[in-house]
Amino acid sequence: MEPGHDAVAETVRVEGTRILATLIRTVGDVQLAEDAVQEATLAALGAWPVTGVPPEPRAWLTVTARRKAIDIIRRERARADKERDSTQLIELGRTDIVPAEVVQDDLLRLIFTCCHPALSPPTRVALALRTLCGLSPAQIAGVMLTTEAATAKRLTRARQKIAAARIPYRVPPEAELPQRLPAVCGVVHSLYTSGHAPVEGQTAYDVDVCAEAIRLAELLHELLPDQSMPTAVLALLLLTEARRPARLDAEGEVVTLDQQDRGRWDNAAIARGIELLNDSLLRSNQQADAYQLQAAIAAEHARAPSYDTTDWTEILRLYELLVSVAPSPAADLGRAVAAAEAKGTTAGLALLSELTPSPRWHAVRAELLARDHRYDEAVEELTQALEGPSTDAERRHRERRLELFRAAAD
Repeated sequence: MEPGHDAVAETVRVEGTRILATLIRTVGDVQLAEDAVQEATLAALGAWPVTGVPPEPRAWLTVTARRKAIDIIRRERARADKERDSTQLIELGRTDIVPAEVVQDDLLRLIFTCCHPALSPPTRVALALRTLCGLSPAQIAGVMLTTEAATAKRLTRARQKIAAARIPYRVPPEAELPQRLPAVCGVVHSLYTSGHAPVEGQTAYDVDVCAEAIRLAELLHELLPDQSMPTAVLALLLLTEARRPARLDAEGEVVTLDQQDRGRWDNAAIARGIELLNDSLLRSNQQADAYQLQAAIAAEHARAPSYDTTDWTEILRLYELLVSVAPSPAADLGRAVAAAEAKGTTAGLALLSELTPSPRWHAVRAELLARDHRYDEAVEELTQALEGPSTDAERRHRERRLELFRAAAD
């Protein structure tokens, strides 16, 4: 690939969602903005290898996308009124199309917009992840632990409902922000999850996606500092991110939690995460929500000087609360792992038997079966896990474990 093409790909990967968010605010139409950004990307692929990469690639793409939007509007003669209004706004270079409200960040503003109360909570999360965070239906399905087909149908129905109900893409009044807060927090958390535990791809961790999620969580916390939920989300992300340096070895291979060098964990992030968690709990009168419980679980891991000294009984208790407060496949799977550590593999396997299988379910069950020296069954489970999507690093890890189980079975 030519250097100019590489620069386009990198700019779109890192800045694409922000460019789209800014353009949606400018033109007021999601589909129009998506088409314009796509055309601007094609223009960059043709221009940059010839003229060189511009000093400000993001600005170049943004300006070009605005011009492409004007061209698209002009081509749609049936929309004459919108053509005149939108073109005038863009050509005058106005950036104050929406009032100066509490939300100042384009991407966060549009996440709030996608989280309209007329849409169901899972649909809001899926729509925001697709439209504003740029995730594919397969990636969204991985984050939400559902199928790609179900995700695609949900996105189609959401867009149809938005069009039929004329749901506006705008910033809600400040008084309505708390109503949309759970869905917005869900989007930020899901965005981080998609980078921290991607469903597939070459890397086991997407630094840019996780950094963007943390940036949005910081912004949300600054926006609503007295709200316990965004504070808990930020705490959870920081406590999870603190372990990132130890998740991969020097060769980029997966290092499981029990093998990680805890000296590489980010103690400053851990300290701030625990402080934020405590502040969040005080603001909610000790009535923990799902993010607080997840952050509390992460804090228990962070406090333990070693894997063997982890308080698995407390972690199991927290997972039991999490399952009761916000049941989900991920929470159920975490509870099964905690039960195996706190009470033994039989308890963990019993809880797994109640759950719907998935690639990660098969991988967890394989490890628990191997602990009981049931290696033939472990081989079968891990083989099924390898049939599902995974990152290259995760696949290599599972393949190594599979070879170990096969050798033990022989």
